[in-house]
Amino acid sequence: MLKIYNTLTREKEEFQPIQKNKVGMYVCGPTVYNYIHIGNARSTVAFDTVRRYLEYRGYDVNFVSNFTDVDDKIIRAAKELGISAKEVAEKFIAAFYEDTAALQVEKATLNPRVMENIPDIIAFIGELIEKGYAYAADGDVYYRTGKFKDYGKLSDQSIKDLIIGASERLDAEENVKKEDQLDFALWKEAKPDEVSWESPWGPGRPGWHIECSVMATKYLGDTIDIHGGGHDLTFPHHENEIAQSEAKTGKTFANYWMHNGFVTIGEDAEKMSKSLGNFVTVHDILKEVDPQVLRFFLGTAHYRRPVKYSDKAIEEAKINLDKVKIAYQNAHYRLQDAVAALPDDAEKQALFQNLQAQFVAEMDDDFQADNAMTIVYQFAKELNIYAEGEAVSEAVITEALALYKAMVGVFGVVLEEEALLDDAIQTLIDERTQARTDKNFARSDEIRDYLKDQGIILDDTSQGTRWRRA
Repeated sequence: MLKIYNTLTREKEEFQPIQKNKVGMYVCGPTVYNYIHIGNARSTVAFDTVRRYLEYRGYDVNFVSNFTDVDDKIIRAAKELGISAKEVAEKFIAAFYEDTAALQVEKATLNPRVMENIPDIIAFIGELIEKGYAYAADGDVYYRTGKFKDYGKLSDQSIKDLIIGASERLDAEENVKKEDQLDFALWKEAKPDEVSWESPWGPGRPGWHIECSVMATKYLGDTIDIHGGGHDLTFPHHENEIAQSEAKTGKTFANYWMHNGFVTIGEDAEKMSKSLGNFVTVHDILKEVDPQVLRFFLGTAHYRRPVKYSDKAIEEAKINLDKVKIAYQNAHYRLQDAVAALPDDAEKQALFQNLQAQFVAEMDDDFQADNAMTIVYQFAKELNIYAEGEAVSEAVITEALALYKAMVGVFGVVLEEEALLDDAIQTLIDERTQARTDKNFARSDEIRDYLKDQGIILDDTSQGTRWRRA
C-alpha cells in the first residue's frame, strides 16, 4: 500500500488516485533565465524518481511541469544579453532539456509555458474578479487573501505571522495599491520596454503564482492527484496556488502535496540558490562529473531530506553506482555458460523475489529511496554470490536480472551492456588468454596495461576473462 507524506496534513496518507491506475501530477518547473543549478536538479530528479516508481507500480502518469518564461529575472537577462525575453527562455529551455536528459530524467508528458497560455490566464483572473476574490488597481490586479478563509493552511501559518512576513518583503509603491499587505499580484502593469500583452486592465503580464494554477487545472483538471515542488515553494507560491484555484473552482486543488528538501553546500550546510550566489550549475558540473553519478547522488536520498553536495559525496556515489553496475555485469556474463535449470532454482528465485518485495515495501513508504537502496545493495551482493557459483541457472539469472534492472531503473540507472569490443581489441584479449596459458606473463601484463590505457578493465574470473569500461 503506497503512502505519501502530505505537506497539507503533515502526515503520511494512503495514496488513492482520482482515477484507478492513473495519476495526474503537476510539478513546478524552472524559471528559464540561466542554467539549472544542483538545487533545481534535485527537485527535477526527485520527482522523476517519484514518477518512475509510480510507473513501476503500474500507474499511468500524466506528468505536467511548466516553464516560467515570463519573469523579472528573464527580462533582466534579456536586457543584459541584448536579446528578447523569448530568446532567453528558448536558450535555457534547450539547456534544461540537454542537462536533464544527461541525468536520465524522463521528459514530462507536457511542459506548458506561460507565453502559450496568456488568454487562459487573463480569463482565469477575470473569473476571480467576478467572484470578488481579486481587484484591479491602476493597471495591476491583486488577489484578496482575506476573502479566502483557509489562507495559510498549507504552510501552517497564522494570518498574523503572514502579515509580519509580508511587511518585510513589500516595497512602498506596491503597498499603496493593495487593500491588504497579504494581497498578491495576479497581473502586473507593463513597464517601458518590457514584454506585455493586452488585457481588460491594460497592457501587462502575469504575476508568478497565477501561471501554475492556470496550467495545472487546464491540463490536469480542477482537482489533481499530486502537486510537487521544492520546499521553498510551500509559501508563498503553493499557498497562493491553492487560494487562486480553490476560489475559482470551489474544489480541492490537489489531494497530495509533496515537497523536496534542499541541496546544501559548504561547511555550514548553506542552502544552494541563485539568490545567495553559492550555486553550481549542472551544465558546469557535467564537464567533470559523470551524469549517471550525479543522478545517483541526487536520486538515492529520500526526497524530503536535504542533501549535502561535496566532492566526497560525489565520490561515494560513484563507488556505489559502480557496485550496482558491476553486479549486473557479473551476473549477465554468466548467461553464456548457464544451464537451463538447477535443483535449487525455486529457493534462489524466492530469495530474489523476497528482496524485490522488500524494495517495494520501502518505496511504498513515502518513496524511502535511501532504505530501498539498502535492499538494492543486498540484491547486488546476492547476485555476485550466485554469479560466482560453479554452475548457474539461466532461469534464475534471467529473472533476477529483470527484477534488478527494473528496481534500479526507478533511480535512472542504465545497466545495458557496453558495445562489443572491436575485432582488434578482442584479438588482444584472446592473445592475452593464450599468453597466460603459455605462462608468458610479461606479454599478458603488457596487453592488460595497453587495454587499461584504452579505458578497458579486464576481470579474470573462473569462467574466463571479461571486460568493462573504466
